[in-house]
Amino acid sequence: MLYEKKIYYDEEAINSLKKSYSNIIESIGEDVQREGLLKTPERIAKAMLHNTQGYSQDAIAILNSAKFHENISEMIVVKDIELYSMCEHHMLPFFGKAHIAYIPNGYITGLSKIARVVDVFSRRLQVQERLTTQILDAIKEALNPLGVAVVIEAKHLCMMMRGVQKQNSVTTTSAFFGEFEKYPTRNEFLKLIASDLD
Repeated sequence: MLYEKKIYYDEEAINSLKKSYSNIIESIGEDVQREGLLKTPERIAKAMLHNTQGYSQDAIAILNSAKFHENISEMIVVKDIELYSMCEHHMLPFFGKAHIAYIPNGYITGLSKIARVVDVFSRRLQVQERLTTQILDAIKEALNPLGVAVVIEAKHLCMMMRGVQKQNSVTTTSAFFGEFEKYPTRNEFLKLIASDLD
């Protein structure tokens, strides 16, 4: 039996995007009727809807869906969370990893929900600076923790493929709230994400 992958997209959005991408392909001098490009507008449309699915998702609801009362007040760190996003200035990808910590204040959330929050905000047209603070704000709002820390390291194709064309540059952004605004706690977090505990 042949495998058939079924993913459902908004047909109206697909058709609108297909027309736009057909026009773009023709505008750069290509033949949209060429065999290799016949299905390209539809493929790009579906890829764009996938890459921007975060607009239809609610980070607070995700965190609240696995919110548990626990009398824990020690640092919880989830590091090396893969992320893929698109620069809103050139609509080229940037990718890297996020490191997130929080100190509970009566409530914890499922570890996978932290990673899902990263996806919610990264699957939008973004700038890395805003992405960092959006993740922090969502955790802060949903869990009311004693502190939150977010560090993102990413490579931007808008700097690698065009413009200055610097292949090895990495952009690091950070945001801290509560206990992480204090040097000892922040330093502990930064040491943990830099260390290899294997």
